[in-house]
Amino acid sequence: MRKDAATLTAAEKRRFVNALLEVKRRGEYDEFVRTHLAYYSSDGERGLRTAHMAPSFLPWHRRFLLDLEEALRRVDSSVTLPYWDWTRDRKTTSAPWTADLLGGNGRRSDLRVTTGPFAYKEGNWTIRVGVTEGEFLTRDLGRRADPIGLPAKKDLEWALKEPAYDVAPWDSTVTRGFRNRLEGWGTGRGSASWRNHNRVHRWVGGVMLSAASVNDPVFWLHHAFVDLQWQRWQRRHRGARYLPAAAPGSGDEQHGRVVSRRETLPPWDVTPEQLEDVGGTYRYA
Repeated sequence: MRKDAATLTAAEKRRFVNALLEVKRRGEYDEFVRTHLAYYSSDGERGLRTAHMAPSFLPWHRRFLLDLEEALRRVDSSVTLPYWDWTRDRKTTSAPWTADLLGGNGRRSDLRVTTGPFAYKEGNWTIRVGVTEGEFLTRDLGRRADPIGLPAKKDLEWALKEPAYDVAPWDSTVTRGFRNRLEGWGTGRGSASWRNHNRVHRWVGGVMLSAASVNDPVFWLHHAFVDLQWQRWQRRHRGARYLPAAAPGSGDEQHGRVVSRRETLPPWDVTPEQLEDVGGTYRYA
């Protein structure tokens, strides 16, 4: 059972944090960062796209979340991933930004997080894999110099009402389809072009702005909420499936670049179809 972070008891928070810190201490956590870095590829790059700007954005991160959850449960079998409902908990001091969970905002001078269990000064959360040489966790909640707001319920509804999972050309340019409306690659420039999932990364700021966003533990709570939206979309549109059902043909510009429903989803030996229904594995409270 995955619970709303705002409803966790003090004991549940402590167990979750301690399990995360132990996964980090064992060196396993940095492997998750490396995996996300390796599979973060954009429309402009050649080859297969799996984690972002592609239909497999949702099943890829679903499998990624399960891997982390399994690592946590090897430490403490009572732990499950919580989720952050950013349509409701919208303040920089609300869940999950409390000292007993993820800690708070970064300081103004260098964005370094100085509160909570993942603060650099605690000695348990040194960043070793990233896109810069920085060793400490950084955040700029709400982007103080140029404020940006979190997505609202109406923004999620705009995505959830879409009847098709995804549409050609299966990339960041599509304006229809649930996947990209949730992933959040929009048209135009600046803040208005960042929707839902992408906008949350921008709102948190700091390391969440890069392909090494996994270095902020909020990554998992954010993506658990994104995963919950996929379940909600499936319930609303009964019978709607992951698309494309078949791989784009040899004359298609996306040939060999996106994963179809029954193709293996790297780096795992699993297909999007196998990840469409996880009801027997976990539920959301």
